[in-house]
Amino acid sequence: MKIAIHPRLGSFSDRWIAFCKSKNIPFIEVNCCDSNIIEQIKDCDALLWHHAHGTYPDILLAKHLLYSVQNSGIFVFPDYNTCWHFDDKVSQKYLLEGIGAPLVPSYVFYEKKKALEWANSTSYPKVFKLRGGAGSANVRLIKSKKQAFGTINIAFGKGFSGFDRLGYFKDRYNKYKSGIDTFTGVLKGIARIFITTQFGRMHGREKGYVYFQDFIPNNDYDTRIIVIGERAFAIVRGVRKGDFRASGSGKISYDPAKVDLEMIKIAFDVNDKLKTQSIAFDFILDDGKPLIVEISYAYAIEAYDKCPGYWDKNLNWHEGQFNPQEWMIENLIEQVEMSDRSNM
Repeated sequence: MKIAIHPRLGSFSDRWIAFCKSKNIPFIEVNCCDSNIIEQIKDCDALLWHHAHGTYPDILLAKHLLYSVQNSGIFVFPDYNTCWHFDDKVSQKYLLEGIGAPLVPSYVFYEKKKALEWANSTSYPKVFKLRGGAGSANVRLIKSKKQAFGTINIAFGKGFSGFDRLGYFKDRYNKYKSGIDTFTGVLKGIARIFITTQFGRMHGREKGYVYFQDFIPNNDYDTRIIVIGERAFAIVRGVRKGDFRASGSGKISYDPAKVDLEMIKIAFDVNDKLKTQSIAFDFILDDGKPLIVEISYAYAIEAYDKCPGYWDKNLNWHEGQFNPQEWMIENLIEQVEMSDRSNM
């Protein structure tokens, strides 16, 4: 057994490396952006890379490389089923609709005329989203037909920047007011108004499509449920003050009694169809009915360290702290070992 890990400070790789060291599992650190990465890992059994949505080389390369490595017979995390739809809300729409998952009603248009016809006849408010962006980035509430028309005209005109400078500043400022960010964070937000990120410089403008979801009222929180293999854990996130979004609010409850068990069941059922190694679901309620807003294979690490336990597939509760990044690597090692036994 030999594992290759692409390290990135603050990512899952920190805990993967610590786990390998503690268990004396042979591993090497690699840079997946190296031209000869395939040569570097040819004697490895598995490759792990926690690629990010806001790092341009990751966006450019990760999914293609991981699929290529997986196709060569080396096990990977995340694998194709887990990450092909990562940070792509439009792809998630088709995927979840295709398996009959309870998705918030979603609409995408690739022709301006059809988008305007729809906007002229639909009800408001609606939620506008770009394909990518985490922590409620690139998400706006469209309150009127006039706003929708303006948004559509931009989408099929100059387009939208993939990095919302003003939105980033507002985010940092609102978190500061809520006591979950520092004044230094506000200063960083101000700086980003004038100096964009590497992603913002490299990534082209988002145009040629427009994506909306129904606005589901009366939700003052959402529920984030993460499934890894046969285990699931969850948090409840309060909506930001004066906003409709919960993601990135920092208002987190870890009380399992606040988690709707029907959401846990749906999460397991959907993942059985998607066959992912790791998946995070964002749920809201529509008159008591759980609906999925979007999904992701990755998530912030520390936000879940205070979870007091997890559920198994039979919805039994298991009290106690846990390390989900260790589950990821344990499950991957089990895959490798099962493959080795079947080939003996």
